[in-house]
Amino acid sequence: MGTINSAFGLMSQALDADQAGLNVVANNVANASTPGYTEETPTWQQNAPVEIGGISYGMGATETGAASQRDRVLEERLDQQQQWASASGTRLTALNTMQALFPPDSGSSGATAGDIGSDITSFFDSFSSLEANPTDTALREEVLSSASTLAGDISTAAASLNAQQTALDQEAGGVVSQVNSLASAVAQLNLQIESTSPHADAGTLEDQRQQDLSQLSQLIGINQVTTENNGLSITTTAGQLLVSEGQSFQLTTGTVDGVTHFFIGTADVTSGLASGGGQLGGYLTVRDSDIPNALNSLDQLAYNISTAVNTQNQAGADLNGATGANIFAAPVQVAGSALAMSVVITDPAQVAAAGPGLGADDNSNAVNMANLASQGLVNGQTPNNYYSSFVSTLGAAVSQVQTENTAQNASVSQLQTQRDTLSSVNLNDEASAMTTLERSYQAAAQVFTMLDTIMASALNLGEQTTVT
Repeated sequence: MGTINSAFGLMSQALDADQAGLNVVANNVANASTPGYTEETPTWQQNAPVEIGGISYGMGATETGAASQRDRVLEERLDQQQQWASASGTRLTALNTMQALFPPDSGSSGATAGDIGSDITSFFDSFSSLEANPTDTALREEVLSSASTLAGDISTAAASLNAQQTALDQEAGGVVSQVNSLASAVAQLNLQIESTSPHADAGTLEDQRQQDLSQLSQLIGINQVTTENNGLSITTTAGQLLVSEGQSFQLTTGTVDGVTHFFIGTADVTSGLASGGGQLGGYLTVRDSDIPNALNSLDQLAYNISTAVNTQNQAGADLNGATGANIFAAPVQVAGSALAMSVVITDPAQVAAAGPGLGADDNSNAVNMANLASQGLVNGQTPNNYYSSFVSTLGAAVSQVQTENTAQNASVSQLQTQRDTLSSVNLNDEASAMTTLERSYQAAAQVFTMLDTIMASALNLGEQTTVT
């Protein structure tokens, strides 16, 4: 009788184990479309055997809980690659906006309206036209008109860059609340995981934490350090602590020299965040590097053209025989020259086409003005060559970041595929597992029925009982 009771217990355990396994499979199927869900598999543990008459008899297995099919190293690699792809993607979008201000065919015959390269050519060509008839008012007006177009387009481009820089500054500041919210969520999940599953996978809690880490890595560059009791510490790529197990450290902002800077505690972490990846890294790289470099190039162009043209006009005589005046507003310093560039004379007679004391019909200073186009006015380069070099450099930067972003996105896709192969729910696999567990359940149930019949026969001695 003891042996039959043991068999009943063994089959009861089998039924319970199979049902627990079926519950795991059902949960997988129900969450197959849930973002971030990691497939779970039943964990089986062999029960202690029983010895009868010196012979050891197995007591089956028990389902001890579900284990998530995750690879933490792979997930961390995916997070790291996502932060670089996010940074380069953000930077690329901003660089494309910058590049639209400066057409790449600058100075060519097919240049578009508003093209600074074409403006430079037209401005110096207007002096070449004036050489033929230095007293012609229409030709003098053309000089001022082309000067106004050149100054206006350079100033507009500088204003657009300043506006883009301001917008990026605001967008960068807007990332802070998202970073703090996610860091706080990771800290709270750390506490829950450490208290409920300190030595094993925590299932959906770890899924939630990984989802938060994935979003965080797209906003800001991070490093992850596993701590005891299944916790995590999160730092920026430069090493500043964002999360330490159950505690998060807030990212704050402040204005330094007119732009937003970022702090953790009292430490200014702006430069580290700029090079660390994520959207914030992309915003800061363009705001603090790409746009200032472009503005400096425009300022150099505006400063040197304005200074050279003003100096040469003052060296000649205008239509009234007076010393020529400044054509452009005189720049005080290089910085800000592009934004401030403008034409300050309105009377075409003030264009100094003649040499001093040589009469109104003289064109020697107009010739000198036209010759400025071929002189190394800007860092040893002609104005057009300098501008073309600037546009080419910007185009090369766009191309480089585009290449980087394409490669990084390809890497993200590859890692995501690897992660999905391991961790995503495959309905075909779940159907196979369900079939296996159902058959095991049915077999245990059948044995249970047979044992019930045998027990009935034992209790009804003298009456024949058929076991099917």
